Amino acid sequence: MNMRRKMLGGLGVAALTPPLLMHAMDPKAVPLLPGTPEILSPGASDQAAYFPNSIFTTHEGRKVRFYDDLVKDKIVIINMLLITCRDGICPLMTANLRAVHEALGNRVGKDIFMYSMTINPEYDTDFMLNSYAKSFNVGKGWSFLTGPKADTEIIRRKLGFSSLDPVIDKDPNQHTGMVRIGNDKLDRWCMMPGMLSAKQIAYSVQNLS
Repeated sequence: MNMRRKMLGGLGVAALTPPLLMHAMDPKAVPLLPGTPEILSPGASDQAAYFPNSIFTTHEGRKVRFYDDLVKDKIVIINMLLITCRDGICPLMTANLRAVHEALGNRVGKDIFMYSMTINPEYDTDFMLNSYAKSFNVGKGWSFLTGPKADTEIIRRKLGFSSLDPVIDKDPNQHTGMVRIGNDKLDRWCMMPGMLSAKQIAYSVQNLS
């Protein structure tokens, strides 16, 4: 894990401790973590215009539209990953999100949905993602997504998973270890480190509804 991720992780813990979480849910009310691009979401009624309806494939082989099928009127937890992650943060995050899934119980798959999107769709096919998901015993309501590289890049930037440093941003192995959490219906969004404790991430998700 590089120094940049360590700094983001430390800043995230300081900025998103429970007393501040309710204020951090609205990205228009307070800034996000330092160095993290903010989602300038224009309002719930315009979310369909903000988020594209790009077609992605789940690890189960289903074709889905990004906004209409995955985000619209839902509470979502979204992260980016690489199966071939060099420094090992992706499997650690996946394991931590598995604990978040357990903490949220049967709400996952009903009103809360989890999405892990590959930033290397040329290699991380639905077949590869299915094998990866099975290795973590992923439960219902959690989809691993792959799709065209151009569409993936648009979604990545729309969600704020980009670096202000163009050199870092071009290197997939330096992608940020963050998760984006949002309630589309209420237009409330926040971002936090993916290695924050599972209980704290689950707490923030539960306070979005």
